Amino acid sequence: MSHVYKITEVVGSSTTSIEDAVQQAVARTAKTVDNIDWFEVSEIRGHVVDGKVGHYQVGLKLGFRLND
Repeated sequence: MSHVYKITEVVGSSTTSIEDAVQQAVARTAKTVDNIDWFEVSEIRGHVVDGKVGHYQVGLKLGFRLND
């Protein structure tokens, strides 16, 4: 069976880690978008506070299957 996917872009953020930012973005998007099958990290950036990482921001492309 073949599938058709739509791609949406989101940005996740976390004060903990890049991985946590990805997890937050996927989990939050999954609350409103069905059939998410994959993600691609498109960018990584962060915010510096007093010479330290304040938070991480990760841009994601999420692919989800369109319903038949």
